[in-house]
Amino acid sequence: MNVRSIMTARVVTVEMDDRLDVVKQIFDTLKFHHLLVVDDRKKLSGVVSDRDLLKALSPYVGSAAETARDIATLNKRVHQIMSRNPLTLHPEAQIADAVELLLKERISCIPIVDREFKPVGILSWRDVLKSLHAGKH
Repeated sequence: MNVRSIMTARVVTVEMDDRLDVVKQIFDTLKFHHLLVVDDRKKLSGVVSDRDLLKALSPYVGSAAETARDIATLNKRVHQIMSRNPLTLHPEAQIADAVELLLKERISCIPIVDREFKPVGILSWRDVLKSLHAGKH
């Protein structure tokens, strides 16, 4: 089976100069764990995870102890915290190759890109487990 059969095709992207408050709103609203970062031609530039965001923001944002300095962390830009040059696969790649990449590289997601390097999906270890649980293996 290929990656296309189990990947999440609903891709949410952000741009490199988007502010972290935009990223936080997306994560809070959509319950995703990874966002794909694209350039002005919509080609993949990187990945930003919810963990990247947590590390970049002040822990006091949204709390009673919040200060102007804490709020300012929301003004950082995506390119400041994203992982660059992510490992990718094409939709026709085999699921076994994706699992090997996830385990070998100790990553939690793989952007799935077309021949022009534009994102068409994302595959996480959760997608692999869901497919195994559903008997799609």
